[in-house]
Amino acid sequence: MTPLGERIRELRRERGVSQKDMAAGIGVSAAYLSALEHGHRGVPTWAMIQKIIGYFNVIWDDAEELQKLAEGSHPRVVVDTAGLSPAATELANLIAEAIDELNDVELAALNAQVREAIARKKRR
Repeated sequence: MTPLGERIRELRRERGVSQKDMAAGIGVSAAYLSALEHGHRGVPTWAMIQKIIGYFNVIWDDAEELQKLAEGSHPRVVVDTAGLSPAATELANLIAEAIDELNDVELAALNAQVREAIARKKRR
């Protein structure tokens, strides 16, 4: 499941909406919506994200959160480290080899570390 799929499912459950009803409401099949929630589809288009935002009638921060979750929800990531440092290649390979062995707490900690490193770089 992708971060976007997880959030869509949470929103549906909070509002008591079935996949079938939501799918009809945004003009897609229930099979597509299920595949999107489970990470079997790529990142939806900007227009589809807008339909989802409109369906749930979310505004401001919640709408922005859905857009950011969509951007970070590629279910099949390819990392090209050609031209990067050996350390970058090692990190990409290490993550690829071991990501399925990490639990949610460990993954959250790694995500936080990477986000902080990126934020520090942007502040410079």
